Amino acid sequence: MGRAHVSTDRTVAGRYRLVEIVHREANRVRWYADDLRTGRPCLLTRVGLPRDAAGTHRAPSRVLRAAQSAARLCPGRIAGVVDTVEESGFLWTVTAWIDGTPLDEVLAEEGTFPPARAARVALELLDVLEAAHAGGVTHGELSPGQVFLREDGPAVVTGYGLAGAASAPRLTAPSYASPEQARGERTGPAADLWALGALLHTMLEGRPPFRDRGRPEATLKGVDRLPPRAPVRAGPLTQVVQGLLRKDPRERLTRQAVRGALTRVLREDPGAAPGPRPHGSHTGTVRYAGRERGRRTTLLGTALAVVTVTVAVLAAARGLPGAGTGSAADAPPPPVSAPAGPPDVPGDPSTPAPSPSPPDGAGGLPPGYRAHHAPEGFSVALPEGWERLDTSRGADRGYRVTFGADGDPRTLAVTYSERVGSDAVAVWRDDVEPRLERSAAGYERIGGIRATTYQGREAADLEWYAAAGGARVRTFGRGFLLGGGRGFSLRWTTPAAAWEEPASREALRTFLRTFRPAAD
Repeated sequence: MGRAHVSTDRTVAGRYRLVEIVHREANRVRWYADDLRTGRPCLLTRVGLPRDAAGTHRAPSRVLRAAQSAARLCPGRIAGVVDTVEESGFLWTVTAWIDGTPLDEVLAEEGTFPPARAARVALELLDVLEAAHAGGVTHGELSPGQVFLREDGPAVVTGYGLAGAASAPRLTAPSYASPEQARGERTGPAADLWALGALLHTMLEGRPPFRDRGRPEATLKGVDRLPPRAPVRAGPLTQVVQGLLRKDPRERLTRQAVRGALTRVLREDPGAAPGPRPHGSHTGTVRYAGRERGRRTTLLGTALAVVTVTVAVLAAARGLPGAGTGSAADAPPPPVSAPAGPPDVPGDPSTPAPSPSPPDGAGGLPPGYRAHHAPEGFSVALPEGWERLDTSRGADRGYRVTFGADGDPRTLAVTYSERVGSDAVAVWRDDVEPRLERSAAGYERIGGIRATTYQGREAADLEWYAAAGGARVRTFGRGFLLGGGRGFSLRWTTPAAAWEEPASREALRTFLRTFRPAAD
């Protein structure tokens, strides 16, 4: 973290003369060094390899190839590794000098970040992760020591290529390991999203979600078995942090979900207009081996006001919409954050939805649809001939309205509650799904619980099969919060065999595009 002037004649591989330790982190030490062959300054990072790690003799070449491949995916944002060396059980990676400061050093000097500043850094990191993931590359070792903040540009990420260099679950910074890494399981992009959540937690709270217990195996055990520290200073980013730090990687927020939430915070802030990043800075001078080299310390300054990222959650209901009467469990879907544009059609989260517009707005409706304004307090476009099939009311002023038509096996159920929880995925997982398992014959979940954003609010989706009236049906549920404990859920049910029919897909798109609470 702090600098320790060492000035030594020691060399690595007979080429890189170590001058000064510039950063320390768990199982990692970074040095300023001189490349004796080129005369240029460089950074050398030393990582301890486990003594029993299989294939460590192949680690240098593997790391070099992987790091160079990653750097090509996001030029200027992923530090290029120019050389790797294995000496005396240590792996040394060599990168060109980076004109920036490691994130944990900035935090040590300045303390916690305000939410807008943390969101800005997180978006810069997300750019890097998205580019790498699109190229099939996972970082796997992301931590504050691998993130360099710069005064005159976006963050630079180092450490690509280390993951998989040895059999250890994680070579460095075990406090930022994902639960699946801690268990030694095969990991992928979801582990990077966990690490992004851990970095956000650290920027906002001043400490990682799991403390370093001194021994990597002890720290990793805590990551696997203990709940993360609850954020208390994260403000509007609380739900993003919690959504990224879900133990089950299938329930973690998607990259699109995180980008949507963070971008919305900055886009809706009048001080976050496009243009150069608002950095404040100071320039320090550090003397290296008798020579002065200017070092800029990056301080991402200028706070941006933050717009609240509302969290969507679903209420529990009792009835499987699909039989026409909605008699099975019908809890509102849980909320979680997602892309700026929610998925247009469930099952294809990469497809952006059109901007939501009122049922009778200028955007128009597909042929054969009409706007319906329900007296309960919402509006939605329905196919011609559809009407209210059933209405049930709860003790908390909640209700469920099921729409459909004679001869049409498809239904739409709208549920409202004023007693929804604050964690969307947990509502689906811990409240709704157990009821479905008990009451819906043949219940079978399809995929995982997906976090998304709906009409600027956090939301979550769940899909499942069930049996209704002797037929196999498929249901898509989405729920979102209005605030103050109030929440809606939409459930669309069709015969399983008709799920992909164009008319059914258009109906679901239309419902999602046009649904509006009356308060909006």
